[in-house]
Amino acid sequence: MDIGISQITTGTDTAAAEKARQLQRQTAGGASGGLSEQQLKQARKVSQDFEALMVGMMMKSMRATVGQDKLTGGGHGEEVYRSLLDQEYAAAAAKRGSLGLAPIIEKDIIRQESRNPVKKTDRQE
Repeated sequence: MDIGISQITTGTDTAAAEKARQLQRQTAGGASGGLSEQQLKQARKVSQDFEALMVGMMMKSMRATVGQDKLTGGGHGEEVYRSLLDQEYAAAAAKRGSLGLAPIIEKDIIRQESRNPVKKTDRQE
């Protein structure tokens, strides 16, 4: 009888371990948590936009420490175009993954969205 009990226990442990492995593969492989392609693309765009905003703020702070260009004379027009150029630099850097913030933010957004499914409510008046 001891042999039968140990075989049952081992079989149960093996089945439980296999089920745990399957769940782990599903959560690791399916990190999207059931989100649609559109939601995943939106999470990527939002995270890249946030990184671009962060890089833009850093560039603006950097520009404040540098003196004005004496060759072009400065002025309001140069300030406007310089800020637009900095925004484009920041967007290009974020798209390339300059700081590496976008993937981290994207993973966190996906994790948050998959944890809190959207509640559908029917409103009848």
